[in-house]
Amino acid sequence: MRAPEFWRHSGLLPVLLSPAGAIWQWRTASRIRRTVPVKTGVPVICIGNAVVGGAGKTPVAMSIADSLQRQGTKPHFLSRGYGGTTIAPTLVDPAHHSACDVGDEPLLLARHAPTWVARDRVAGAKAAVSAGAEIVILDDGFQNPSLHKDISILVVDGGYGFGNRRVMPAGPLRENLDNAIARADAVTIIGTDRHGIEASLSGRKPVLAARFIPRIEDEDLSGKAVLAFAGIGRPEKFFETLAGMGCDVVATRAFADHHPYANDEVMRLVEDAAAAGAIAVTTEKDAVRLPPEACDIVRTLGVTLEWRDRNALDTLLSPALTAKA
Repeated sequence: MRAPEFWRHSGLLPVLLSPAGAIWQWRTASRIRRTVPVKTGVPVICIGNAVVGGAGKTPVAMSIADSLQRQGTKPHFLSRGYGGTTIAPTLVDPAHHSACDVGDEPLLLARHAPTWVARDRVAGAKAAVSAGAEIVILDDGFQNPSLHKDISILVVDGGYGFGNRRVMPAGPLRENLDNAIARADAVTIIGTDRHGIEASLSGRKPVLAARFIPRIEDEDLSGKAVLAFAGIGRPEKFFETLAGMGCDVVATRAFADHHPYANDEVMRLVEDAAAAGAIAVTTEKDAVRLPPEACDIVRTLGVTLEWRDRNALDTLLSPALTAKA
């Protein structure tokens, strides 16, 4: 699914859909209010967002895991495994699991720390703790009240913000925005803040800022002609990253988030790139959904998060480390 364009703006259609949005908002708030969260014995850090689609949750989760590991603790990831068929708590093994089994994001997470997928978040967290997790990092699940969260971080795409600030289906919000901000311990803004998000949160919540930068080993793409394709929440972010690092983006192809690529589809992309004298380039998240035989003919751009103030991030995480100790 790709977010409809009208979710960005006010207008007649959002107004007409507002009653349905009010029902969605009431159901979400009611579920959160009625549920008693379960504690699993170790700190839980939740990385979530308030809108449908990509905000940058998974890169934030990976960066936080790296930070925790540098400080001597053993984090495990827990994901629903969206797009995969696995239901019972399962430890992800990239050598044996595919995106069809466990989803694309867990395969990326597993490169950084042990990663579990489970539709039942409580069962998944308990499995992680039994396997030695000292901290559980919940990738998504901000609106899932089943697990007690010690630290909740709301991730926002600085280029998209909160759209028209209406609840689905009238807008992109998963719940009432004020309720989401109230439950968050901090807000992380990814990329340039084009909507005054930080100013609007001044004094309400700590705000962390970060931006995507290409991995050092991928900086050779700078100056080269590329055909960029992506099936993520906001493909435009990927295209902007390539342009920002000096690539000549001759063409772009945007697909729905979690799009499963077929052989013929990838071959057409590669042929179109060759006809334009360019290289076919995609994201790491898309790469795990490519057919195996396509991996050698498509270039992957890896990115990392650069924090504006890493000390602020460490300060935010310190209560979890204290609780773990």
